[in-house]
Amino acid sequence: MNHADIQQRLVRAHHGDVAVRLQGNPKHPAVVMTHSILSSAAMWDEQAALLAGQGWYVVRVDATGHGDSPAPKAEAVTMDGLAADTVAVLDALDIARAHYVGLSLGAMSGFGLGIGHGARLLSLVLCDGRADAPPAVAAPWDERIAIAEQRGTCAPLAAPTIERWFGKPFVMANTGIAERFEAIAARTSIKGFVGCARAIQGLDYLADLAGIATPMTLIVGSNDGVLPEAMRDLQQRIAGSVLETIAEAGHLPNVDQPAAFNAALLRHFERVRK
Repeated sequence: MNHADIQQRLVRAHHGDVAVRLQGNPKHPAVVMTHSILSSAAMWDEQAALLAGQGWYVVRVDATGHGDSPAPKAEAVTMDGLAADTVAVLDALDIARAHYVGLSLGAMSGFGLGIGHGARLLSLVLCDGRADAPPAVAAPWDERIAIAEQRGTCAPLAAPTIERWFGKPFVMANTGIAERFEAIAARTSIKGFVGCARAIQGLDYLADLAGIATPMTLIVGSNDGVLPEAMRDLQQRIAGSVLETIAEAGHLPNVDQPAAFNAALLRHFERVRK
């Protein structure tokens, strides 16, 4: 497979089938990438091409009910279940161990992956996420869930979400990027969104973080609300972890500051190769 070629397939996982995008040489070490709620594997397009071009086998996963993944069949979506979805992808592709890159929702389930499935991991890059959901974090999801369920679509959540991720100045200056991400958010299935939002509300990995032995880099955008402070706390709880802060970046630093993010990502792989 040419590193520029992308193959797609469905994999039977914990919550139902999930869509994966495969790029690069399957004989080489694998990097699994997962995304934020109301997004899809498409948010990693630039980084997937970069890593595949450097010889990695890149496996991007659409979370249950997001992107090309069907709505979840499980009664409830959980963080442990999202981690199990990732393990199911590894099993389906005969990948014994992989590097893992997750952002936001993907970072949250990534903590669960590190806690419960460390034997399947070579390293972790967890971006703009946290390991707990105190009331101030959990409460706003009730209103967002209500809006989606009452309107019968995630479309009303799209523009406010993208503005929250990137900030109004970036959205106004980069209308093409904003419109692309709004379209991805709008087509997210209600069941997928609600399930993953409830999983976020139940996030509770903080007490178990010290048990993660997998080499880890934490990355956060400097403008991403309270997350820089939260991720500094996480870095102090996880022995050997490294924290990278991306200046002038919001919730998706890989999109609004790609050069700085890519440099941090490559520093991680250089560090774990040693």
